[in-house]
Amino acid sequence: MASAPIDVEHREPSTQSKRGLDWMNFFLADVRDGVGPFLAIYLLATHSWSASAIGVVMGAMGVATGLAQIPAGQWMDKAENKRLLLILACIAVAIATPMMTIVTTFPVVLACQIIVGAAAAFIIPGIASITLGVVGPKRFAPRTGRNEAFNHAGNIVAALIAGLVGHYLAREYIFWVVALWSVFSALSILMVRANEIDPRLARGAVTDTGELHVSSFREVLTDRRVLIFFFVVLLFHFGNAAMLPLVGQELTANAGGSGAALWMSACIILAQAVMIPVATFAGKYADIWGRKPVFLIGLIALPIRGILYGFSDEPWYLLAVQALDGVGAGIFGVIWVLIVADLTKGTGRYAVTLGVINVGHMIGFFLSQTLAGMVVDATDSYRWGFWFLAGIATLALLLFQFGMKETRHGPA
Repeated sequence: MASAPIDVEHREPSTQSKRGLDWMNFFLADVRDGVGPFLAIYLLATHSWSASAIGVVMGAMGVATGLAQIPAGQWMDKAENKRLLLILACIAVAIATPMMTIVTTFPVVLACQIIVGAAAAFIIPGIASITLGVVGPKRFAPRTGRNEAFNHAGNIVAALIAGLVGHYLAREYIFWVVALWSVFSALSILMVRANEIDPRLARGAVTDTGELHVSSFREVLTDRRVLIFFFVVLLFHFGNAAMLPLVGQELTANAGGSGAALWMSACIILAQAVMIPVATFAGKYADIWGRKPVFLIGLIALPIRGILYGFSDEPWYLLAVQALDGVGAGIFGVIWVLIVADLTKGTGRYAVTLGVINVGHMIGFFLSQTLAGMVVDATDSYRWGFWFLAGIATLALLLFQFGMKETRHGPA
């Protein structure tokens, strides 16, 4: 693949494309997760579905996303028109989500959840690839921080709207809000000018010298640093995923149903609010300090959070500790995308490697949700559940600290 070197130093996207990236991240925040836990509430309260049937359709989305991660990444890497793939994913969600309220039979809801899950697999590599293709590697870190800030702002607004719509109108209108958000997402993607997205930069096919190079997928998978980072991500999400659900269970046990719901909403909104400035900080200082020091701050915040949860079950105390989720997750959401970009620079396999690493995320999520509950049941104590997760999070911290070198300034 011989050609003249590509200038990656002087890329300056238009104001329209930068605004498009802002709004794309704002609206896609809600689209990626579909209707989430609102589906379970809707099917149980409105249509009296059994718990087992709800569990199957809820799990189907996660399975579909997991299976689609690597194919979606490969497709995104190879596609010249990356906007089209992301827009098609938005259209799929816009159609499938309200369909679950129109036809609420098991086969239809199951099929719709699978469609939404598969579409979600395109969103993270789509956002990252388009961003990298527009701004180039030199401006990628601060732009990713800005992306995540808009993502968290979108989560807050979407959560508030969903709560108000579900409470004052009807639960099924939440599904239509997600569909509307999908349409807004597609329009935002179109704001990003196609001629400003360099497909070679977008897939990480440009070396430090500006030459083009595409490695085999096998070469990327056998890179020791990619394998180590896969397990860092797996362990981080193993330690993180079940913490907030355990907080919700503890609040329910101590504060009662309605009170617990309010405290839980406060926990989610507080964490998302903290993530906005933290993401901006991470994007800025990832270039100044390097990826590793900033990422270590996020990794350290998680075990501290788990340990602190074990000392009190007072709602106000749990809410205060939950602010640390904004630090850990806020930094993680920015830096992991940058580290993968560093590791795959000059390979042309950026999006598919994001998919591979995200499989680790999903494995960690599954292990966390499954095993943390078992620990709580075995010890009859939420404290030991939190401390178990803190121990797993510490393993992620140690593996990253001693297993990986700085990626910002070239190979480890």
